[in-house]
Order: sequence, then C-alpha cells, then structure tokens
Amino acid sequence: MAAADAPKIMGGEPVALVLGAGGARGLAQIGVIEALQARGMNIVAIAGASSGALVGGACAAGKLVELREWMLGTSRTAMLRLLDPGFGRPALFTGDRLVRTLREVLGEPRIEDLPIDFTAVAVDLVRQREVWLRRGDLWDAVRASFAIPGVFTPFKLHGRELVDGGLLAPLPITATRLSDAHRLIAVDMHGWPQVPVGAPANVDADDAGESTPGVVGRWIGRHFGDDADGDGKPDHRFGLTEVMARALDTMQAQIACVHMALDPPELVVHIPRDACQFYEFWRGRELIEIGRREADKALDAAGY
Repeated sequence: MAAADAPKIMGGEPVALVLGAGGARGLAQIGVIEALQARGMNIVAIAGASSGALVGGACAAGKLVELREWMLGTSRTAMLRLLDPGFGRPALFTGDRLVRTLREVLGEPRIEDLPIDFTAVAVDLVRQREVWLRRGDLWDAVRASFAIPGVFTPFKLHGRELVDGGLLAPLPITATRLSDAHRLIAVDMHGWPQVPVGAPANVDADDAGESTPGVVGRWIGRHFGDDADGDGKPDHRFGLTEVMARALDTMQAQIACVHMALDPPELVVHIPRDACQFYEFWRGRELIEIGRREADKALDAAGY
C-alpha cells in the first residue's frame, strides 16, 4: 500500500507499533518513538524482536527515558564489560550481566502489568516456531528475544530453549494484531544504506587510536580462529562477527520484506542498514538521532 493511499493516522488515534530486529541499530527506535509521541501518536500496543523487544519493553513499561539516559551515559568500555564471555557455552556471551544491569536501571516489571500492551517475540529452537511472550517477567522475555545464536546463549523459559525472535520474525507484524489498534506503524531495520555499497566504512576510533571493531575482532580472533596465523590481522576479508552479522541481516531483510508485503503497515520507518555495527550500542546518541530523522521524514512524506 502506497503511503499516499494509506488511511491517515490521526493524532490521538490508537496505533500499534512494530519494532524490528537489528542489533545496536535498534536504538534508533528510541528516536522513532520520540518522534511519534511528539506528533501526538497514541501507542497502545508494541511488538518487538531482539533489540526491538528491548526498546519496546522499556517503552511499554514507561521507562523509555530511563533507557535512553542510561544508554547515553554508558561508555564504550563500560558497555563492553557488560558482555560476559560464555566460555564452555554455545555462544560468545551469556547476557547475564547485561540483564542484571537492566533490572537495576529499569526495575523488574511484569508484562501483564505494563500500561501498554507488549509482546516480545522469540523462537523455540527445538520446535522451530515463533513464541509470543505476553506474560511474566519483562526482562526474561527480552533476554529470550535478543538471544542471537552464536552471540548470546539460548535462554531457557518454561522448558523451552529460546533464541532471537529475528530468526523468524525480524518485523513481528502479526504479533500486533491481537491489539485493539487498527493502525500499524512498523520500524524496519534494513533500510537503504547511507554509504554506497563498497565505499569505505566510517571507522569510529577509541581514545587509544584503535577502532573498537579491531579490538573486538582481535579478541574473537584469538579465541575463535579469525587470526589463525597470529599476525594480529584477520585472515579473511570478513571476521567471524561480521560474517555472522551480514548473514543474519541478509536473512532478516528478506523475511521482513515478505512480512510487509503480506500484511502491509500503514506507515514504515526505514533505518539505514549500515547505521552502525551490530554491537556498537555505545553510539546511542547518533542512532537515536537517526531514528528521529527517519521517522520525521516518513511522517512528513505520508502527510501526518
């Protein structure tokens, strides 16, 4: 459905919000929500997958400002320290330290008590199907939803081994249809890149003059074989983390396109797929601004 032909979403009208999977790019959805709220959109339901579940859960709990301020006040080093290594487990990190911090900063609400209807989407690794988490501890649901295979260990909940919802529902549109809202706004994390394909990436250097991708990549290379010859340089064009991220992005982009074609939202906000590396959560200020900018652009184009 073209934007010009879509029914108009009036200020104050109940809308459902779909927040997509995309690693650190998901922080851009904070800016999207702020732009929608600034125009009087009445968000009554949210469904999110992966980082979309993190942002959506905080919004549904009325803690979006707290999440925003925490993200903006957390340094790169502090953020990396939240990634506790999963030695001997089936992933790079356990995610336990990160979730403990979220509980300390944002409290421990239960989904059924939230002021906004909320669904976190995960995937049952054994049954190979979507799981909609709509009751119970909010951060357990979010932790299950962002369990990217190979990056975070699967999360066991109600006897099921759950992993990242973005595997099957990177844009969980169907999960919002349980709400009373008849208007749907979706945030797609796989928009057209800001930098032409093949152009050099903008490397964000740390205080020591070395890029964080280099630091993370070298650590992973030592433990997982990217640097087999030990010369401190990757043996291939893409390291382990980038291969995983690009492969997951490719799959998710195609699935999201299919979902939007089968069940078109009234409005789609597209976040550039090259806004950041999937682990660069410390770039919150920049990403939130990108989200606000892209939301305003989409809203203006649709005449809202």
